[in-house]
Amino acid sequence: MNVIFKEDSTLYAARGWGQRSGYGKSIAILNIDLANAWTRKGYRFTCEDMDEQIIPGTQRLIAAARKKNLPIIYTTTAFCSRFDIGAFPLRGPWEDLMLGTSGVEIDDRIKPVDGVDTLIVKKRPSAFAGTHLGGILRAGGIDTLICTGVTMAGCVRHTVEDALGEGFRTVIVRECVGDRVAAAIEWNCFDLDQKYSDVEPLDKVIAYIEGNEVPVYQYPL
Repeated sequence: MNVIFKEDSTLYAARGWGQRSGYGKSIAILNIDLANAWTRKGYRFTCEDMDEQIIPGTQRLIAAARKKNLPIIYTTTAFCSRFDIGAFPLRGPWEDLMLGTSGVEIDDRIKPVDGVDTLIVKKRPSAFAGTHLGGILRAGGIDTLICTGVTMAGCVRHTVEDALGEGFRTVIVRECVGDRVAAAIEWNCFDLDQKYSDVEPLDKVIAYIEGNEVPVYQYPL
């Protein structure tokens, strides 16, 4: 990323962009739309590098998070009717994402643990749009989200932008995000890292989780 955008990075740095947000006091993992329609081959939403990079990387991240009892949140995008989808079919095959179909189910290689993890079904690109995500994060005292998922140009981007607007820090795990087009990944990683979110390598994120006394979530009484 830095090689491709080296000249742009210099420009941004000279103007004071690209500052680090870092981690706050309490973190959660947010896996964005890692459902079969995006992670498995043969769907019109299928993204690249799933089997080779994104799923294995996310498995490592989740394993580290579970050892620290961190909250793990998953999102999927799903609709209950054509009317529920709204205007999205004007722009793509959104009718593929119907509730009750296998495409909107979280990939079983990283599936949530019933009664432990949280699954949010959203209707819009941002995980905050029309959902209770912001509310449960505040109730749990969470101020930082470590983000994985797809697509980098769509739901990941919208989510981290809204997260900042809602007052949360975000860290995007570089090896755990993807898209259907490589250029979209590179550009959005660069742009978000400069303005909205820290983009960090997987090993560095895991080292932080493992090497720090991360506050354990306690349900507010």
